[in-house]
Amino acid sequence: MLRIAILFGLSASVIGAHDIITTKITWSKEMSRLVYKRCAMCHREGGPAFSLMTYEVARPWAKAIKEEVLERRMPPWQAVKGFGEFKSDRGLTQEELEVISDWVEGGAPEGDPKFLPPAPKPAVWLDPVSPPGAAEIDIASGTRIDAPVSAAAIRPKNLAKGASVQVVAKRPDGTFAPLIWIYQFNPDFVRTYYYDSPVSLPAGTEILMSPEGSGAFSLFAAEVGPSFRKTRGVR
Repeated sequence: MLRIAILFGLSASVIGAHDIITTKITWSKEMSRLVYKRCAMCHREGGPAFSLMTYEVARPWAKAIKEEVLERRMPPWQAVKGFGEFKSDRGLTQEELEVISDWVEGGAPEGDPKFLPPAPKPAVWLDPVSPPGAAEIDIASGTRIDAPVSAAAIRPKNLAKGASVQVVAKRPDGTFAPLIWIYQFNPDFVRTYYYDSPVSLPAGTEILMSPEGSGAFSLFAAEVGPSFRKTRGVR
């Protein structure tokens, strides 16, 4: 996580004490709640990255925070919103991006500390690598699934740093299921993405990736057909 601090440090711009305040968005109300929800898993005392838990320590990083979130480097979610539906989506919404931008450009005011919410309890930012009891299936562009699969999660594997890859499943009936779209892959933040609901992939489904030959993924199947287990050696 030292790299994060360096990136922030290079782009950080301390907001002066005499900036004109032009926004009603404050740290005590909107920003603290957003940071506690989206950033505190890492950016806290004793966490893997430097703390952003108080106004005093967060304010000097204001412009760097805006830059990092608008470039989608932070928080390190990497999956494009709307292309597959995932549990515990860590990516910022458009509304949250606007709150951060408005707060920074409006002078980054503190507001009344009496409105601060309670500090969140420490939490783990990564979900388990594999769902309990799931079968791990290697997929790449052109992989054909020869037995029914109920996909519970997906994880990047052997992707080049900086790669942006779309993965879809083409079912035999001609319908498509978006599996994931990874944007500017960073191996430092590789994670498993859990679907909101299992994705049903019947026998004969073909995996397509754009661009082709960009790497591979692990598909975690909560349920697979017996013939698939036999032919692929899935345990």
